[in-house]
Amino acid sequence: MIKNKTIIGITLAAIMTAGTATASAKGKTQTAPQVIYTGDIASKVIGYNGTTPLNIHIQDGKIVKIEALTNREDPHYFKRASEKVFKQYEGKTVEEARKLKADCATGATYTSEALIKNIQLGLDQVKTPAKKKAAAKRKTAKKK
Repeated sequence: MIKNKTIIGITLAAIMTAGTATASAKGKTQTAPQVIYTGDIASKVIGYNGTTPLNIHIQDGKIVKIEALTNREDPHYFKRASEKVFKQYEGKTVEEARKLKADCATGATYTSEALIKNIQLGLDQVKTPAKKKAAAKRKTAKKK
């Protein structure tokens, strides 16, 4: 009985720590992917027919994928807008993406603008090394 509990405990511990860092083929450590959900933080951002929530996948400081979630936009226009907007951000670092002035898809302007705003609000949630340093400085300054 104790042997089974030990095995289960070890297995659970391995599963829980597996996502924190992995070694790549080149021997560099990769951080676990971070997913930013924009449904709550961009709940007031409206496209043509409503909100356009996203999941923004970030790993090692880069946007690896932007995933569209259920929305009420017209599928044809949404596809046009998302393809145009997402590819402008994917592959960029968070800092590059924050500075990006993305283009809208012609004929799907409201939807494109909503997607861009969702992405911007999502990227504001990402803590980069520069943001972490600034936050630490503010904490130190408050203590003095």
